[in-house]
Parts: sequence; C-alpha cells; structure tokens
Amino acid sequence: MCLLQRLEDKASELVPPNGERKVLLHSCCAPCSGSVIEDIHQAGIDLAIFFYNPNIHPQKEYQIRKEENIRYAEKMGIPFVDADYDTDRWFHVTSGHETDPERGERCGLCFDMRFVEAAEYAAGHGFKVFTSCLGISRWKDFDQVTRAGIKAASLFPGISYWAYNWRKKGGSERMIRIAKEEGFYQQQYCGCVYSLRDTNKWRKEHGRPPVEIGKDFYSVSPKSPAGLASEVS
Repeated sequence: MCLLQRLEDKASELVPPNGERKVLLHSCCAPCSGSVIEDIHQAGIDLAIFFYNPNIHPQKEYQIRKEENIRYAEKMGIPFVDADYDTDRWFHVTSGHETDPERGERCGLCFDMRFVEAAEYAAGHGFKVFTSCLGISRWKDFDQVTRAGIKAASLFPGISYWAYNWRKKGGSERMIRIAKEEGFYQQQYCGCVYSLRDTNKWRKEHGRPPVEIGKDFYSVSPKSPAGLASEVS
C-alpha cells in the first residue's frame, strides 16, 4: 500500500471518542509519536503534545528525548506541553518493583502515573480526549498501555481515553520511516534506570558494548540533526 493511500484509509477510520476533534497526545519520544502525529493531522484533528516522562533515566537521556520531541512539534506547528520531570515521585511509585520484568507490574504503575497526569491536564485545559503513542513501541504491551489509559480517564468526569491501535495499517513501519527521515535520536532502551540496567546486562551476556547515551541517530542522510553519523539497526 502506498503512503498516500495508507494515510487516506487511516484518516477515514480515525474518530476519537464521542466524535471529538481535539486531542491531547501523551508522547514518550519523537520516534514513537511521529506517525501518530501524522495520522492525527491527516484526519483533521487538532492536537497538543503532553510530555510527562519522569521514568526516563539518566537526565541526559531525558533531555535528548524531550528536545527531539520539541524539535518535531515545532516543525509541525503543534503546541508542546513540557511537564515536570518529577523523578523522586516516580521512584516512590515504583518502589519495591525494581526487579520486575519489562511489561510487568512496574510498567503498569509507570503508565498509571504518567496517564493520570495527562488526564488531569486534559480535564483542566479544554480537552475531553487524550491518547498516547506508548502502545506503538515494540517494548510495550499495547493492552497494558490501554488499560492504564482507560483507568486514568475514569478518574476525571468527561474525559475519555482514545484506545486506538496506532500500529495498524503500517503505523509501526511508518514510525521507523519518519524517524529516519527526521534523523531522530535512536534510543537503545525503554527509558527507565531498570530497563537500562537490564539492557546492559543482556548486552554484556551477548558480547555487546553497553548503551552509550546520545550516540546513535536514525538517518537516511550522512548527518544527523546533531551533526553525528548514524547507526541504524
């Protein structure tokens, strides 16, 4: 299916809950949100990006991911809400779950925390619907993400979570294509200190070097936005 046909087909089925035409998008990073933003725009829906991700560690990684998301939002002319980093609260919420596996209970607690903030912001700023690009990631359990979104929305009267599967109709493939076209930062782990730990453990067991923050960028050109050569996995 060609890109134009995919976008037209997808736009025809993109209808937020209750037919709302204004959506708050919780974004975890630029690569995951790229195709979601494209799809929402193509459907003629107004949106703003809400960036609240206190799970991302270390702060250098957090800043790179946030700045990439801001860069893309500015390019697309989309309002960007930069919420607090709030790491102390995140560590408190996930305390006792340091050894949970990826997609385990810790991830659910993390989604709950971030989505409650998104739903609260939506309720206070004229949005009746919010959604997230988290479910498009290969590191995430789509159903776990959706449950957290619906749960958060239920805490605020009049707020709905748009549980659309952004992986559909080539969304995952387009996500990678946009990341390459834009030269986005290519993050090597999910985001939190525990995923970084487990990723480095796996790398060591398989004879690979540890994660190097700020090193890799997607690219189809010889230069990334930061002027660094890219490595595309």
